[in-house]
Amino acid sequence: MIPAMKLAHVTIGAAALVLSMTQAGAGQSATPWNLVEHTVATDLRGAYDVVVADMNHDGKQDLLAVAGGTQSLIWFENPSWARHVIATGIQGLINAAAFDIDKDGIPEIAAASGFATEPAKSSGVLTLYTHTADPNAVWTAKEFDRTPAAHRLRWIDPEGNGKGMLINAPLAGLKATAPDYKDSNAVYFYDPSDWKRQTVTDAEQGVMHGLYVTDWDGKKRESLLTASFMGVFLHRYENGKWTRTQLSAGSPDAWPNGGAGDVVTVRTKAGRMLAAIEPFHGNTAPYPDIAVAVYTGSGDKWSGRTVIDQTLNYGHTLVAADLDGDGVDELIAGFRGKPNGVNIYRLGADKTWSKTQLESNAMAGSGCRAADFNNDKRMDLTCTGGTMLKWYENLPVN
Repeated sequence: MIPAMKLAHVTIGAAALVLSMTQAGAGQSATPWNLVEHTVATDLRGAYDVVVADMNHDGKQDLLAVAGGTQSLIWFENPSWARHVIATGIQGLINAAAFDIDKDGIPEIAAASGFATEPAKSSGVLTLYTHTADPNAVWTAKEFDRTPAAHRLRWIDPEGNGKGMLINAPLAGLKATAPDYKDSNAVYFYDPSDWKRQTVTDAEQGVMHGLYVTDWDGKKRESLLTASFMGVFLHRYENGKWTRTQLSAGSPDAWPNGGAGDVVTVRTKAGRMLAAIEPFHGNTAPYPDIAVAVYTGSGDKWSGRTVIDQTLNYGHTLVAADLDGDGVDELIAGFRGKPNGVNIYRLGADKTWSKTQLESNAMAGSGCRAADFNNDKRMDLTCTGGTMLKWYENLPVN
């Protein structure tokens, strides 16, 4: 693991900008976690995302690979990481989400395929996969909808009753084209009781890239955060209707260089923060730069923006997890450009952030998740990109 780097910043108005990174001094370079890398697969063409779920009801978290170039939906069994194929012949697989609809201990899998970055050329097929008597064998498939450029799927419990609803967020509207993607866009949801397409919001414009499910109100019910060209929005489901509240405009640059590409909530000693990758994908043309930004605030007011890193190339995924067990979340950011990699950011007692490179140009950080894979009560990580899928075991620090 590459030593931690200290992120120096200066405040300009309401924002803080990273100016330099210097090696941490003696006694500060060691991280308070010990992430040991394990390779699960190296042949996943178009490795894009990874889903964590117990796929065979044995109490262990397994890995579901989303890799469009394989034309298959594959899961890997913990701890041997034996490979099991759910389905083959899938064109343009782009996202998947797991939820146990029938409460038999094994999740159903919703998957989006037929993806293309030009929505008019994307069929946006939505399919539900259900296990047979043997979850290691091929699963049954049932198509339930088509929405062009279907791109992000997440399950959510918006009423707090244990009955999940599926969120479907297309990348952009039907008439949108790169680089501006100027067209109206929507986010949809489905109740598994009838799989009827319903609308969370139709007020979006441009690219929608980030979806995050959170217990925002501190209740059993979950809410949804979205990250798009228009910024970060909170969506709540109350009395059968969705409400939409903007929390942040994201990067302040002009369209299409503004907004956000991913968002998470972060636990700290002082309360919740927001973190975002801004803007969408970043400093490859035509976008000028990309940042990891954190926000302070409360309720629906989140105006305190601090940029903690502005060096990512093609930033793509953001995860928050408490890796060192101190009750404060670290941020994990994956980026897919050249160079590519995965960074970990840690908030210190002095309220500044340090950075450690988990992956440095060895694997593109396309998708990452956090979970306890070995049931030792420490949070581990898994990341995927290029052709690779790995998990990082969080062992005791010597």
